[in-house]
Amino acid sequence: MLLEAQGISYRHQHNPWLFQDFSLAVKAGEIVGLVGPSGCGKSTLGRILAGYEQPHEGRVVIDGEPIVSSGYHAVQLVFQHPEKAVNSRWTMGRILKEGGEQDPDLLSSLGIEQQWLSRWPNELSGGELQRFCVARALGTNTRFLIADEMTTMLDAITQAQIWHAVLSFAKKRNMGVLVISHEWNLIQRICDRVIDFQNKNTMILTQG
Repeated sequence: MLLEAQGISYRHQHNPWLFQDFSLAVKAGEIVGLVGPSGCGKSTLGRILAGYEQPHEGRVVIDGEPIVSSGYHAVQLVFQHPEKAVNSRWTMGRILKEGGEQDPDLLSSLGIEQQWLSRWPNELSGGELQRFCVARALGTNTRFLIADEMTTMLDAITQAQIWHAVLSFAKKRNMGVLVISHEWNLIQRICDRVIDFQNKNTMILTQG
């Protein structure tokens, strides 16, 4: 299975192009890093890949077929700020059900406790809330995960636990992951290769 952005371009209304003619591919089972300066359009690209935005030019496909632009589909996005990605009027249990059937082993590896399911989003810390967002994104239909600065705001211990769970689950499910991050140490540690978004260069990383 292959997720591709084919020659996509995007701009906000009548402003200059944010980016033009950008292409990338993420294979099933591959961990790809995407780096670039703030404001260059990395997060916008992530939303386009997940179907939240539409490019002005080009297209996003999975195995040559357009991704579904509505409903729950094979590409899921985890945002940097989890509080903006959940319905504050839903319990955490209901929020989790959005992702479909959940793998109990995944919930355990993410450190999600059963008593949290009856709580409201404002009763959880940022790290606890992000664990739910990750679990929801890794539902049974997900084949590609877009992680947009997913753990940047979290402490080192929580970051390590979430990434260990995500990478183990991705390997188990042969899932492709695009890691959008400015943390070069993280990119080097977990990715197979890294794409320079601004310069359209690709570097192969050899894992030790």
